[in-house]
Amino acid sequence: MTFLVNFDRNRRFLLMNERLILIEGIDPIVLFGVNNVKFNRITNHFPKLKIISRGSEIKVVGEAQYIDLFEEKINKLIDFQRRYNSLSEEVIDDLLNDTDDTISKVEEDTTNTLVFGNNGQIIKARTVNQQQLVDLYSKNDMLFAIGPAGSGKTYTAIALAVRALKNKEVKRIVLTRPAVEAGERLGFLPGDMKDKLDPYLQPLYDALHDMIPARKLADFMEDGTVQIAPLAFMRGRTLDNAFVILDEAQNTTLSQLKMFLTRMGKNAKFIVTGDVTQIDLPRKEDSGLITALKMLEGIPELAIVHFDSRDIIRHRLVKYIVHAFEKLTNESNVEKKTHKSDTNS
Repeated sequence: MTFLVNFDRNRRFLLMNERLILIEGIDPIVLFGVNNVKFNRITNHFPKLKIISRGSEIKVVGEAQYIDLFEEKINKLIDFQRRYNSLSEEVIDDLLNDTDDTISKVEEDTTNTLVFGNNGQIIKARTVNQQQLVDLYSKNDMLFAIGPAGSGKTYTAIALAVRALKNKEVKRIVLTRPAVEAGERLGFLPGDMKDKLDPYLQPLYDALHDMIPARKLADFMEDGTVQIAPLAFMRGRTLDNAFVILDEAQNTTLSQLKMFLTRMGKNAKFIVTGDVTQIDLPRKEDSGLITALKMLEGIPELAIVHFDSRDIIRHRLVKYIVHAFEKLTNESNVEKKTHKSDTNS
């Protein structure tokens, strides 16, 4: 802290303080707003201080009591942003004026929230089976979420993972899926390894970008807190203190699924998602997911949640499309059974 001498209008000495306050854990642009709109709103509440923002630092000049109050309030704003991933001008006024009208409404509207996404987006279970997955999470270390496209299996799983990371229940998130579209032989694709893999892992990136600010996510991926990799890269690893999600598990063979499930280390949570109607393997019978579900059913601390078309929350047409394909599949199965029966007779 630096001390400065100033004079009041009666030429009396005033001992002024200069303090640097670091903005840590959030992007300063989020706190200060575009073109410093929020920053100007904050400084208007402290007319007796000279406040200057420089990147991730705030320089404050004034009497110690007012600087202490400013630092206390700025930390409240930062804590709110960290918790809710949002900081409106109304909330700024509430926090600085010690009122709670807007804050109470925010808290009331966020019951059962899993995580606050970017711009304060509330991410929570929106269907019965999504809520079942959330409820079973607390009682089981391994979960299987099986169901049609658009039912929110992976999105809910990633929300649980982000919440666990924020609550310090785990130290890292590991997301993986089989790169079946390229047969997991990626050498012919252009670019470095990341360039080759990104198209197959994009759905996982999309969900993370909804829930973690871009700069923070980049930091997490750089230091390994968040890892995204194809299933083949899991071999030989032991995943301790991690929340691990295997997406598109219907495209794994039984041996691949065994390899993945046995990566589970201490203090780990595993969620496996899949849709048995969308198998992309050259031979559909090579998918190990259906066999694994029968084998693993009944194991303690392992639960299976079956999603259905009622859970689909994409465009309303998706639900009708899934129904149409299910009907076609059922009719085809009936025909096969009838043909087999006629042949045997």
